[in-house]
Amino acid sequence: MTASRWLGLATLTVLFATNALAQDLSPVGRWTTIDDETKKPKSVIAIYEEGGKLFGKIEKIFPEPNEKPDPVCDKCEGKLKGQPIIGMVIMRDLKKDDDEWTGGTILDPSNGKTYKCKIAVEDKGKKLKVRGFVGMSMFGRTQHWVRAQE
Repeated sequence: MTASRWLGLATLTVLFATNALAQDLSPVGRWTTIDDETKKPKSVIAIYEEGGKLFGKIEKIFPEPNEKPDPVCDKCEGKLKGQPIIGMVIMRDLKKDDDEWTGGTILDPSNGKTYKCKIAVEDKGKKLKVRGFVGMSMFGRTQHWVRAQE
């Protein structure tokens, strides 16, 4: 193999590896939420991009034996009140801001409240740091979601 052909092959290999790494570091994909108290999986959220912004939809839930398998958002207000939680868009309008996505909102269906939100991918794409807050970021709560197994 000639030197120029070898260099071309090496360049392509680096480009593919970089592209694969960038995809792993994207929040786009499926994420398992973990209950803060029980540490058990609570739901799977599908994060997707639309118009340059990120959104997240509840794809699946893991109800406890005493919970309804198809719950509705009783505590939500407006058009979301009484709507099924599965399929509900709970994360909206996050925009890329360096290594975070900010400027959007997240809905907590358990209390019907909407919070400002920012997210960041951690642990080489295996975890998602999700921060919901009121006003300033210091007044909020952080959860760590894990990338869902396909």
